[in-house]
Amino acid sequence: MPRSHPDLTHEAALGARVCGVDEAGRGPLAGPVAAAAVVLNPHDLPDGLNDSKVLSAARRERLFDAIQARAEVSLAWASVEEIDRLNIREASLLAMRRAVEGLAIPPDAALIDGNACPQGLPCRGVTLVKGDALSLSVAAASIIAKVARDRVMAELAQAFPGYGWEVNQGYPTAAHRAALLDLGVTPHHRRSFRPVHNILLSGIK
Repeated sequence: MPRSHPDLTHEAALGARVCGVDEAGRGPLAGPVAAAAVVLNPHDLPDGLNDSKVLSAARRERLFDAIQARAEVSLAWASVEEIDRLNIREASLLAMRRAVEGLAIPPDAALIDGNACPQGLPCRGVTLVKGDALSLSVAAASIIAKVARDRVMAELAQAFPGYGWEVNQGYPTAAHRAALLDLGVTPHHRRSFRPVHNILLSGIK
């Protein structure tokens, strides 16, 4: 059965000014978590807009620029310190709320990827499991968050070489785990995540 493409069905059902919201970076051992809120113009949609996970890196980069040019976009972050203090779930929700709050004109509703809605949104929040595969607005947000975070990790890789962040984006690959043992923990590693926490407990570096 062919994979269906996201569309604007869920946005239209809300009958209001709707932003899609998604995050990137819940799973990595290092770096912040990013979130984006996007209000699309239904009459000027970027060609090829789709869930970021099914797109090549080059296609995501092109769509990142197209979305920025044609839609209302807000990008927000939760820091490593906030991740360690709050936990990754709460930090992701915090970044999502910040993204919605950052839109120049408040939306009437926010379509949130997943099954958890951030507290304190300035509008109605509606969760949508696998939203990036169902909603074009959420798909656009997934692209903005993913590309922005990948760029940050590539920059951090220049300052902290050896961990492979330019290719693994901080995810716990075998090479990243080996580098943690060899090079130690950086200020950008999430100390509350078990692999990092265990290394700190062992006192290796």
